Amino acid sequence: MKRISILLTTIIVLVIAACGKDDGAIDDELLMIEVDFIVPESVDKGDTVQLEAQVTYGEETVTDAEVLFEIWESGDEENSIKIDGINNEDGSYTIDHTFDQDGVFEMYAHTDA
Repeated sequence: MKRISILLTTIIVLVIAACGKDDGAIDDELLMIEVDFIVPESVDKGDTVQLEAQVTYGEETVTDAEVLFEIWESGDEENSIKIDGINNEDGSYTIDHTFDQDGVFEMYAHTDA
């Protein structure tokens, strides 16, 4: 009887120890890729301007993303244009664009990182 009780106690201790074991699981919060635009507030019709997107993942800059800029006149997203961004290898992605008409324009950066 004593032998069974020692064996049972040993099994219970091993099970409890296994349940408390840290198997290397990482308890990090889910981070999102974020894009911040650096653009002028206004541009004269016909002027070429540089549009920039800064890409980060948490506190880290993302230097190996693919960024596709999409630009459209406000209210006319169906007629957008898409331009591949240039990777400056410092977390910034840029395009040069000329606005050939007056209006309010919106921009989106499709980012694959």
